[in-house]
Amino acid sequence: MTEPRAAQITPSTSHDVEDVVVPAGRFRLYLGSVAGVGKTCAMLDEGSRRHDRGTDVVIGLVETHGRPKTAEMINDLEIIPRRVADYRGAHFEEMDVDAILARHPEVVLIDELAHTNVPYASRNAKRWEDVLEILDAGIAVISTLNVQHIESIADAVEAITGVAVRERVPDWVVRRADQIELIDSSPEQLRRRMLHGNIYPAEKVESALTGFFQTSNLAALRELALRFVADETEGSLLEYLKSHETGHVWETTERVLAFVTGEPTDDTLLHRAARMAGRMKGTLEVAFATSSEASATQAKNLADLTRVAHDLGSSIHEIVADDVVAALVDYATHQHVTQLVIAAPRRALLGGLRRTSPLVKLLPRAADVGIDVHLISPSREA
Repeated sequence: MTEPRAAQITPSTSHDVEDVVVPAGRFRLYLGSVAGVGKTCAMLDEGSRRHDRGTDVVIGLVETHGRPKTAEMINDLEIIPRRVADYRGAHFEEMDVDAILARHPEVVLIDELAHTNVPYASRNAKRWEDVLEILDAGIAVISTLNVQHIESIADAVEAITGVAVRERVPDWVVRRADQIELIDSSPEQLRRRMLHGNIYPAEKVESALTGFFQTSNLAALRELALRFVADETEGSLLEYLKSHETGHVWETTERVLAFVTGEPTDDTLLHRAARMAGRMKGTLEVAFATSSEASATQAKNLADLTRVAHDLGSSIHEIVADDVVAALVDYATHQHVTQLVIAAPRRALLGGLRRTSPLVKLLPRAADVGIDVHLISPSREA
């Protein structure tokens, strides 16, 4: 997990008054594999415990989804009224960020971090952007998130379940959390909750059990959530050891470099590389090469990949050279890269690889400087 964001400095209006330091709020995140594991209940339970101890806690937004048990847990916690917005002839309610900032509690509970705000209902497009604004104001936030909405994991979930994941939260936002707590539940228990009407309304139960809530899907999603939290926990331990020990602690950190060229499947490669870097406890960088012959489609794809790289918490570097292979290896060497991730060539090309092909030129050069090369198939997720 990353260190808490540095304090925000507010300049003084007078040279005779010292600058005012507004510390960023603490961020706690309850993570689950799917809807129904109990994230919102855990958040409300934590809020009630803090309230009972005298902490000023308010509800910024909680979605009960008609579940009586969840509604009961609100108890006497103060609720900040939602903002009502009209959009395309319908009325919508969204979290009122300005009201929360004006109220300025010690802690605010905000459900469903991945939610997309209705246009004109908020100055921010995403709820996670609202949360960052509230944190920067020095207010602590407790929130919830399902693992499929994490940017580096979303495409793996799509491959597993066949369901598109449209709402995504950048990895760097999730890693800003000071605490990530997994709310775990077995596939069998989740399916029982579904049958008892504790997750979806009765009319949606059958389709859910034969669709997204199949046992195989739930098991895979649970594994993704467990793995993500395990990676974050181990990362926190390593950060602690580095700050408290002397000597050679973690000096062999893996550094992963993903090389993209603007192909449509490059986003898959980036997500795979991000997961590899996370499991290795390493860093991720992205490099791309362009040429005068690059098509308009490639140029647009590269622009989209820049956004994806940013969401994954990665820096991106453009390589401009006549000999791209030599420039790529040179850049990787100077950046102390240990793992290079590139797209595997199409099957039709495998039998016709010549000594002059880029891949054949790349492999021995990378080996000479101690860089491992990973060929990623766009048709497989891991």
